[in-house]
Amino acid sequence: MDKERLPRWGWLLIGLFAASIVAQFLNVVLGRAGLAEEYQVVTVIATMAPVLIYVGVWYDDHRQHYWEHSSARIVGDIVFVLLGAIIGATTVIAVLSGFGFEIPRYLQDILAMGGGFLVAWLLFWWRNPDLYHFEAD
Repeated sequence: MDKERLPRWGWLLIGLFAASIVAQFLNVVLGRAGLAEEYQVVTVIATMAPVLIYVGVWYDDHRQHYWEHSSARIVGDIVFVLLGAIIGATTVIAVLSGFGFEIPRYLQDILAMGGGFLVAWLLFWWRNPDLYHFEAD
């Protein structure tokens, strides 16, 4: 793929749109299996977190050395990102629901997204600190 064909936000938009389609499919399947409606936002967060992280890694020239890692390492990073997003988002939802906080659903979803993306990115950064190391001029 020619990454210069679109700006970064264009690739991000395409990736997030594809992730939302996958998440909605998962919600249909998991909803029939008994996933509570308040936790359906977790699938959205888990599918979008890798897009938010990996579009930047793919697009930025100074991060291209990441792709020299083995396939097993990259798959491991993706698993860490997915698990981080799931754990972070479900923890926020469980805390808000468990302690009886009465907040609007959209606010709960936004807080869950923040928690999920934060934990996902922190786990990715923990495994790849060299990608985000900037030297002083």
